[in-house]
Amino acid sequence: MSMKYKSNCNVVYSCKYHVVWCPKYRRKVLVDGVDTRIKSLVQLVCAEHGFELIEMEVMPDHVHLLIEVDPQFGIHRAVKLIKGSTSRILREEFPWLRSRIPSLWTNSYFVSSVGGASLSAIKKYIENQKTV
Repeated sequence: MSMKYKSNCNVVYSCKYHVVWCPKYRRKVLVDGVDTRIKSLVQLVCAEHGFELIEMEVMPDHVHLLIEVDPQFGIHRAVKLIKGSTSRILREEFPWLRSRIPSLWTNSYFVSSVGGASLSAIKKYIENQKTV
């Protein structure tokens, strides 16, 4: 697999990240249509801001993303945008989320650059999360 690079006006980059985050208290609330809706919302946010969403899997109690983000934008800003907008919209569309937990997402998340592992290995890991 050859390395593909992106560029903006002054940076050529290949910055792929594995990101995982959970609902508050690790509650299993990403079910009953919330899982499919969050997938479409994440795709929408990524498209609006120019992030490349390579792979995504939504489990009942956490979300996995494999995403490429411009280093000048920053992965921290990307995750903040995705978590913030999905929380706001999901809590509007699914009122039972507001009654179950005070906020949808925890403040924390896991992020790892995908430099040491092959991209195909990370994609396979994320795809296989449903079977674990």
